[in-house]
Amino acid sequence: MPKPKKKDAVQATVTAEPIAVESAAFENTLRANLEEIRNYDGVVGYILRNTTSASIDVKDPAKIIDYALLSSTTFDSTEELSTLFNLESAKDIIINGKTLRMLSLIVEKNKISIFLENGSDTEKVLKRIRMI
Repeated sequence: MPKPKKKDAVQATVTAEPIAVESAAFENTLRANLEEIRNYDGVVGYILRNTTSASIDVKDPAKIIDYALLSSTTFDSTEELSTLFNLESAKDIIINGKTLRMLSLIVEKNKISIFLENGSDTEKVLKRIRMI
């Protein structure tokens, strides 16, 4: 069995690093944008989930479980409906309640739910998220 050349091993390592760096930079930009959005008028909070972690920032800590359950159920239900009706997977979901609006988005491998008071500027939030 031929011995691998060191040159080949070094090249493989070098090509693998930029992906991790780009991913970390993207995650940092996404978190920074969510922190900025969190300070907009009418924004109640957000949940950011990816395959390895979750971040929750809401004004009323007593409702964290309620918001997390709503967010998770929304993504799961949307996937089920997409499969049932042979639709493409949904990327953006807007749910309007009596007093609360939830924007749920999939950005790369991240699931984001942003909670706003009804009547707040949804377009401003969507524009900021899409600046990534």
